[in-house]
Amino acid sequence: MDTITDVEGIKVGHAHDVNAVTGCSVILCEQGATAGVDVRGGAPGTRETDLLCPKNMVEKVHAVYLSGGSAFGLDGASGVMKYLEEKGVGFDVGVAKVPIVPGAVIFDLTIGDHKRRPDLAMGYRACLNATTKNEMMGNVGAGMGATVGKILGDEFAMKGGLGTASITVKDLVVGAIVIVNCLGDVVDPDTGKIIAGALNEEKNSFADTISLIKNGFDGSARFGANTTIGTIATNAKLSKAGASKVASMAHNGYARTIRPVHTMSDGDTIFCLSTGKIDADISIVGALAAEVMAKAVVRAIKNAEHLEGRKSYKDMV
Repeated sequence: MDTITDVEGIKVGHAHDVNAVTGCSVILCEQGATAGVDVRGGAPGTRETDLLCPKNMVEKVHAVYLSGGSAFGLDGASGVMKYLEEKGVGFDVGVAKVPIVPGAVIFDLTIGDHKRRPDLAMGYRACLNATTKNEMMGNVGAGMGATVGKILGDEFAMKGGLGTASITVKDLVVGAIVIVNCLGDVVDPDTGKIIAGALNEEKNSFADTISLIKNGFDGSARFGANTTIGTIATNAKLSKAGASKVASMAHNGYARTIRPVHTMSDGDTIFCLSTGKIDADISIVGALAAEVMAKAVVRAIKNAEHLEGRKSYKDMV
């Protein structure tokens, strides 16, 4: 299918509110997966990332939660925990099993209804919708309210979205899912051309964010809140430290497609899940993670639809 669910043991589910223009997505690994994380942006909104540090106790997570709603959207992770607890999935503490659900959010409050955000009910619904064959992309789940190219303000921004992809090399499978909601422009690494980003005054072409910066444009007062968040999943055997290294290398996929990336207004975060089925070299897994993340970013943009006055890639080709 060429999606993250090509990794055996991984399910993906989405839920969203079309009218509020926000949503959430969940990557379920009910059998448990070794996990790592790498946070690069200056304005992250995250949950349970400290737990993924190799020096800390818990070795397995049971889901990763990705959401809109800014920090308010973290509430939806409680719905994921409720779903998993009902299924008897979690870290056994004797009196209960506690589902381990790290997560991250994007800022999408300036599109749609900012008073309606992902909550427990929506997070639970995303779990109910989870399948092992999920090819949904664009305006779906946490990608519903994603926008890109905001150096000139929301008026000149374009629609972002959710993308997924996978790469298989012999028995090794590496998949990615991403919510593209960046300050910068998005570039197709195969052509070097901008495919979505800040629009010019006529909104018929791109302003080119990097060119604006090079020419002395000071947009610091207009930088909105952004953030690109994603997850790598692989069937490779990785330690927590190894999973964090793969997440780190996967940020190269952001760097190849988002310009600029990792700004103080982006909370760019990548998780990595290892189901531990086959032996593989960490450097190989990381290299493939960067490739598949870049592919997922491009797919997110090319599958997005215009919404709430924001043009999409399809409107520009």
